[in-house]
Order: sequence, then structure tokens, then C-alpha cells
Amino acid sequence: MDKKKAVNIDMKQYGMVLALIAVFLIFAVMTGGKNMSPANINNLIMQNGYVVILAVGMLLCVLTGNIDLGVGSIVALCGATVGILMIDCHTNMWVAILAALAVGVLAGMFVGLFVSKLSIPPFIVTLATMLMGRGLTYTLLKAQTKGPLPTSYTYIGAGFLPTMKIPFGNGTLDVVSIIVAGIATVLVIMAELKSINTKKKYGFPINPLWQIIIKEAVILMIVWFFFYKLSRYNGIPFVLVIMGVLVGLYHFITSKTVAGRQIYALGGNAKAAKLSGINTEKVFFWVYTNMGILSAIAGIVLSARNASATPKAGDGFEMDAIASCYIGGIGTIIGAVVGAFIMGILNNGMSLYGWSTDIQKIVKGAVLLGAVTVDLLSKRKKG
Repeated sequence: MDKKKAVNIDMKQYGMVLALIAVFLIFAVMTGGKNMSPANINNLIMQNGYVVILAVGMLLCVLTGNIDLGVGSIVALCGATVGILMIDCHTNMWVAILAALAVGVLAGMFVGLFVSKLSIPPFIVTLATMLMGRGLTYTLLKAQTKGPLPTSYTYIGAGFLPTMKIPFGNGTLDVVSIIVAGIATVLVIMAELKSINTKKKYGFPINPLWQIIIKEAVILMIVWFFFYKLSRYNGIPFVLVIMGVLVGLYHFITSKTVAGRQIYALGGNAKAAKLSGINTEKVFFWVYTNMGILSAIAGIVLSARNASATPKAGDGFEMDAIASCYIGGIGTIIGAVVGAFIMGILNNGMSLYGWSTDIQKIVKGAVLLGAVTVDLLSKRKKG
């Protein structure tokens, strides 16, 4: 490798990944390894599925320089739609799911219309949808819980992919999880090789080989740890498949498409973006409509996991989604996912350790403030 074209890895880019590992290991020591059990790893993924889904959509809002405060209420409203249709009206599961998605689309379009066409600040519009959405949920459900929902539906939030278990140690090992981990390994390595070849092709600096090996080893260690733990439990949760598809899709959209580049341009300088020919109204409209769709998906996943629709569902979800985007370092889908899991590991670890909810809120607030402060100070220093 040409030393003249070698440059060290920017550790700030991977700082949150290291923070995720550090937080997880700290709680492993504090809880005596309880957070490393296969059952808890499974719970960690299932409990944070909705946060990851919402964080993916929230990142697009954040990239435009705004947020969406109404997602938690839309999650509850979409869950209520499913509950009422399936329990009260005995509607087919797929019809109920489509109805929930339609509610999410309409809610997103409602916000997009006021933001893009009428230029109402997103904070005001989404604050309104937060209040109206929650009120509608209580009205439709009459402040009651609708359930239990059928097992065919709850599979979405609490089911697992088919397994092939073999005896291993004191228990069993799911071969399907190991195969998926192997496929993920190949994809990670291929992506890195493609990145290196692209940099060589255009004469960009390349990281030293030993740094690339360490980086890939850490990433693959995390992949294999999670999938091994899942293989020792019930296999791969269906929620993980939903998360994987959405993360992959939106990573592609934000990094490889014109629509993704327009979002970054709009967030960087809205006036300049408009003068350069970008239809900023259209971008705002589809970003908030998209947030409505993802809120609906999160509502479906949550109600399926709980096997019921409750008026208080989604309470505070908008804060978890926003915090995930900022803790992850604002900029990439992968960063938002890492931020979501840092929040999830914090919640999970503090609960296992026995900390009360009031202490947990103090810690989460401190972590959010600290992460954003460090990020901003490092950018100022760099600038």
C-alpha cells in the first residue's frame, strides 16, 4: 500500500460504535453478565425495534434541520386502528395493517402539507399532531385497551424465523442464525473491499491495512456476538428482519440517490438548495410523509409485540428517536441505528441493575447532552 496515499482512520467517525461497546461492557460488569445472556440480547433487539424504525425516519427530518414531535402519537393511533378493526370489526389482518399504514401516510401528508405548502414551522405542526393524534387515540379506544390480538398478527412483533437447531454445549444452536452471520460477514468484507477499490480508482487516501483489519474485526465481532447469542435462544426475531430491510433501504436512499443528496443539501443551506434548482417543498413533503409511514410500521410492530392496542402506546417515543439521531452523530442512517442501540442498552442495563425510572431519565439526559456537546466541540475544533 502506497504510504503517500495512506491516512489514519478518523476515530470520530467510529466513536459512537466504541461508546456502544463500552456502555455494554460497563453494564456487563455492573449486572454480573446478565445483559449478555441470550434471552436479554433477544429482548434488547425486540424492545428497540420501534426506536430503530423511528430513528431511521427521524434522521431525515433532522437532516433538514427539523424534528417530528408527533411520531409517538401516530404510533399509538396506528396501533389503535389495528386493534379496533381486528377486535371490534373482526377485519382480516392484512386489511387492518393496510388501514394502519394508510393512517400513517395521511398523518405524514398532513404534516408535509402544512410544512411545505404553507411554510408553517415543523415544530408547531408536529406539536399539533402530537396533541391531536393522542386525543384521537383516546377517543377511538375510549381510554381502553384492545386485545388480545391474534397470534398471526403478534408474530410481526414477537415471532421468530424458522430455526434449524442442533445440540451444542448445554443447549442448542440455531444453524440459520449462524448462516446469516456468515452471509453478513461476507457482505461486510465485500463492502470494505469495494470501498478500497473505489478510493484507489479516484486517487483518494486509503487507511493503513492494519487499521482496516482492526476496524473490520471489531464490526464482525459485534455481528457474530449478537447472532451467536440469538442462535442460543430462539433464533432470529422477525423484528430484526424488518429493521434490517429498512436500515438497508434508507442507507441506500441517503447515500446513493438524488433524493438523499437533496435532503443533505436542504439541511446544509435551504436557500442555496432552492437556488440550485432543488424543489425544497417536494423534499419537505416526502420527508414528513415518509415519517408517517415509518410511524405506522412502528405502531404495527409495537401493538404486535404487546398483543394489544393501548391509549398510552408510543408515549415519549419521539424523544427516544430524536435522541438516537443526535447521539449517533447526526449524518448517517448507521449512526442513527448505533444511537438507538446505545439508548436501548442504557435502558436495558439500568433496568437490570435496578435503577428507578427517575434515575434512568437523569442518566439518559446526561448522555444525550454529553454526546451532542462532544460532537459540537470536536467540529468547532476541526473547523
